[in-house]
Amino acid sequence: MRTRSIGSLDVTVVGIGCNNFGRELDAAATTQIVHAALDEGITFFDTADSYGRPKTSSETMLGAALKGRRDKVVIATKFGRVLDDERQGARASYVRAATEASLRRLQTDRIDLMQLHVPDPATPVEETLGELQDLIAEGKIREIGNSNLSGPQLAEMNEIACRHGLPRFVSTQAEYNMLHRQPVADVLTACKQFEISLLPFRPLYHGLLTGKYLTDAPLPAGTRIGDKSVDSQAEILSPANLATVVALNRYAEERGHSLLELAFAWLLAHPFIPSVIAGVSSPRQVVSNARAASWVLSSHEQAEVEEMLTVAA
Repeated sequence: MRTRSIGSLDVTVVGIGCNNFGRELDAAATTQIVHAALDEGITFFDTADSYGRPKTSSETMLGAALKGRRDKVVIATKFGRVLDDERQGARASYVRAATEASLRRLQTDRIDLMQLHVPDPATPVEETLGELQDLIAEGKIREIGNSNLSGPQLAEMNEIACRHGLPRFVSTQAEYNMLHRQPVADVLTACKQFEISLLPFRPLYHGLLTGKYLTDAPLPAGTRIGDKSVDSQAEILSPANLATVVALNRYAEERGHSLLELAFAWLLAHPFIPSVIAGVSSPRQVVSNARAASWVLSSHEQAEVEEMLTVAA
């Protein structure tokens, strides 16, 4: 499988989002998915200390599933979301404690990409970056990233890092897909300006870009959209979104591809997107996602799809 770079890391263009590990999937199912991914050549796994029920169980299950195969993969995790009254935020002491705890749960001696999950307005950025710098020097972290930041926040953090000689965030995560573009326009601008990689979450827009959902068809049982509130369903399955999905599906099928493949290909047509890290719930979905990356959009196809999306907006 093709690879791209996040800082000094080489990651596969398809990754595994591990938010279902320890939540919808138990340890045995998690191991099946991890091994299926490795069989397909996928070696990039993205988790967080807050993933799972109970929290932290995603890291624990991923670490167990990767036992004996750690050196073949790139592991990304996150810290900063509330775990309890004490474990939260980005103060220096907690950055270190969170890193050490993640290392234990993941059964590893280093985290390839450690990400600040959410901003912490109570802690100066210099303090957070200073502790991350020490952890990098100790070999416990290789690269650092963040998530859920705005474009101006990315610009400010980049400027602070450069001014103080601290490590820069090499990546950021934001919701980005063919149906969710304008709300993160400022993030895209910052990524291009400061050479920050974008890891898009919800790349399939709650599953709507898988092709499962058709106009006027009942919601498939047990799906992500089907489990949401009535208001959320109405927003996701709006007439405009459904019309766009029908048009995009037709475009893909006319070229011998699926809507899922178009969703991956469109994202990977952006040079600053190194990997699509979709969550999965079965080995079959792992295989589908791995093969979805085979379609490389031509510049002409990119322009055609962009025109469709602009008209739909």
